[in-house]
Amino acid sequence: MTNTPHIQRSLLSGLFWVLLLNLLIKPLWILGIEVGVQNAVGVEEYGFYFKIFNLAYIFNILLDLGVTNYNARNIAQHPQLIQKHLSGILSTKLLLLAFYMVVTFTVGALMGYQSRQFFLLMWLCINQFLNSLIVYLRSNFEGLLLFRWDSVISILDRVLMIVICGALLLFHRNNFPIEWFVYAQTAAYLVTLATALYATSRKVGLRRMHFSKPFTLAILRQSAPFALLVLLMATYNRIDPVLLGWLLPETIGDIQSGIYAGAFRLLDALTMVCYLVSVILLPVYAKMVSRYQVDHSTSVGKITQLMFSLLMAFAIGSSVTLSFMSRPLMDWLYTDHVDNMANVFSLLIFDLIPISFTYIFGTLLTANGNLRQLNLFATLSIVINVVLNLLLIPHLQAYGSAISSLAAQSFMAIAQCWLALRLFHLRPSAGYLLRLLLYIVIVVVLNLIWYHNLSIMSWWLWLAAITIGCIVSALILGIIDVKKIIDILKERDS
Repeated sequence: MTNTPHIQRSLLSGLFWVLLLNLLIKPLWILGIEVGVQNAVGVEEYGFYFKIFNLAYIFNILLDLGVTNYNARNIAQHPQLIQKHLSGILSTKLLLLAFYMVVTFTVGALMGYQSRQFFLLMWLCINQFLNSLIVYLRSNFEGLLLFRWDSVISILDRVLMIVICGALLLFHRNNFPIEWFVYAQTAAYLVTLATALYATSRKVGLRRMHFSKPFTLAILRQSAPFALLVLLMATYNRIDPVLLGWLLPETIGDIQSGIYAGAFRLLDALTMVCYLVSVILLPVYAKMVSRYQVDHSTSVGKITQLMFSLLMAFAIGSSVTLSFMSRPLMDWLYTDHVDNMANVFSLLIFDLIPISFTYIFGTLLTANGNLRQLNLFATLSIVINVVLNLLLIPHLQAYGSAISSLAAQSFMAIAQCWLALRLFHLRPSAGYLLRLLLYIVIVVVLNLIWYHNLSIMSWWLWLAAITIGCIVSALILGIIDVKKIIDILKERDS
């Protein structure tokens, strides 16, 4: 039988270290470096970069084809296979690089890319490849529940980029080509990759890479459903700025992509919290569903409700509060097109709520092997996103993309939640749902108080006060159950 107390403690310990290190570094990267680069190069130039970056990002699954998710799940269930898989998968990923470059450059050509766009796309593809290798190596630590090593590797590239880009912005702020930003990423990824390889060799050893056609075909065949799911999800998550650049005249498209990038940045930062939770949850869920146990649904239900409650308190409080404060927040971060960014951000930030659903229930369904249903949901989400973008972008531009994104994310969240509740017989109590509804009401009321008392104190003091109010409300209502967390940490292996 799966050792549930041990798994729960590993989950919470891993969550603590991953969130601690990322919360120390990621805000500095996003609010200091990324915002600084966008302000230095201008909205149009950053929009030029952002639409190409997202094209490279959408197809980066071709560098992996689901191997990483498959590996995290498989190593969690069969840790003795790690050395056998390591050398074979690394050599396979080198072959996938050529496939990825061909596909990405072909799509770029079909979209009418010129020489400078292709040059930037080439470097961004190299960066995606380096990052793919790092993420794969991290999946071995995740599968073995070595979360502290994973935490360190997860922030190293950002630490290095903060140092490099910070120095460049300090001395060359008025003459900062966007290409420098891309080169800094390349250097940081190379150092991080070398560190990850060293850590892997220390923990599990490294064999000489060798290519085995039967092994490669077997891995790709087993991981293909994961690959399709990641490709579909990346498409409906990242296609908006690509369509903005394609459907609108070049200059307007770059500007609107830049506006969307500015509004998307904080959502992307906050989504990282949800992503980090899912990275830890996947191997934990995989262990729990790998073999039949009498208390299977009960154990899954306890962890699911715990993590769902934490993410809902975070997502609801953050999205409502930041939407209310969109104008002063965007004014504090950016220098150009502030009104347009605030308008887009006030709607786009609500994506955080359905994204939180997806990272809980989608991770559970992935661990359970329900990939056919997940791929169907993701395909329908793409259809919703693309159709709405085609209809709305010509009239509403970036705001139309925000509407399309929220509609697609909401559909995916509802579909995954429905399937998980049905398969695992999860039944949230009426009392729990009532407390969650009351929490939403309190968050809205706190923000309405701020909205009608703007002149009493600075917006950032109000932000701090509302944040404290949200935390206290979640604790009082039991949305955040400290006692349950402490009990899990105190439990001993039976």
